[in-house]
Amino acid sequence: MANSERVINGTFGEVWLDGDKVAECYGLEAKVEFEKEEIAMCGQLGVDTKIMGYKGTGSLKMHKMNSRMMLKLSDKVKAGSNPRLQILSALKDPAADGGERILIKDAAFDDMTLAGWEAKNKGEVECPFTFTDWELLDTIQPRE
Repeated sequence: MANSERVINGTFGEVWLDGDKVAECYGLEAKVEFEKEEIAMCGQLGVDTKIMGYKGTGSLKMHKMNSRMMLKLSDKVKAGSNPRLQILSALKDPAADGGERILIKDAAFDDMTLAGWEAKNKGEVECPFTFTDWELLDTIQPRE
């Protein structure tokens, strides 16, 4: 039987960037998109698919409280490097059945916001990224 108390509340999420806690983070999404090719099979009318690769993408959302991302990326990008950072996502709601920890091993950010503000609006920064490797450190096992 479904129990709404087991639904994880994102308010309990935490993020670490290269081992540093990112207290200003208010959202994180990381997804793996499968690259599929259609495969026609004799004896069946339906066209099946086969995974031929994948692409990891994500976005880190932060309240603008400091210059964290500029400090991590600016000098390396100006020197011609594509910096790779580790992102650790942790989500553990005390009312849920456990917690998840996912490590993105090689996040490469797509852009860097140098300035972005507007009168009477709170400062926010969104940092899209791509990645190729991850590790499931802690997972929540499904119940019936």
